[in-house]
Amino acid sequence: MSALTVWKFNTAEGASKALSKLEGLQKQQVVQVLDAAIVSWPQGRKRPKTYQAMNTVGAGALGGAFWGMLFGLLFFTPLFGLVIGVAAGALSGKFTDYGINDNFISDLKSKVVEGTSALFLLTGQVTVDKVEAAFDQDEKGELIQSNLSTEQEAKLREDFGAEM
Repeated sequence: MSALTVWKFNTAEGASKALSKLEGLQKQQVVQVLDAAIVSWPQGRKRPKTYQAMNTVGAGALGGAFWGMLFGLLFFTPLFGLVIGVAAGALSGKFTDYGINDNFISDLKSKVVEGTSALFLLTGQVTVDKVEAAFDQDEKGELIQSNLSTEQEAKLREDFGAEM
C-alpha cells in the first residue's frame, strides 16, 4: 500500500532540503519514495514554482500529468476564470477517486502560501520513527496525509502513471 503525503514547510527551501534528506534515507531503505513533487513559493512572487522532483519511471511513478493537474487545481485555477473553474470542479471530483478530497485540497490551498514550500510524496514502505528521528525540529514540516487504498492507488497509476 502506498500513501500520498504532503509536507508543508515554513520556508521556500524547506521542501527541497527535506527531499534531499529523504533521498539519503531511501538509500538506507528507511523509506521508499515512489514519486515526489515540490511547490516552492518564494516571498515576493505572485505564484509558486512547481516541479516534479524525481525522475521516476516504472512501478509507482505518477508522472507529470498527475502533478500538473493537481498543482493546476491547487494554485492556478483562480487565474483562469469561470470556465476553468467548472473544469476544476470536474477535476476535483476525479481526484476524489484517488483519495484526494475537497478538504485535502482546501487545506493545502490555505497552508501553502507565499514564503512556504511543500513536498508531495507518494511513498511505499516507511519506517516512520526512523524518518522522524532523521529530521531536526527546525527541519520538520507540517504533515497533511491522504492514505490511498489499493484500488485508489491502482486507479491513480492507471490514469497518470508513467508507461511501464
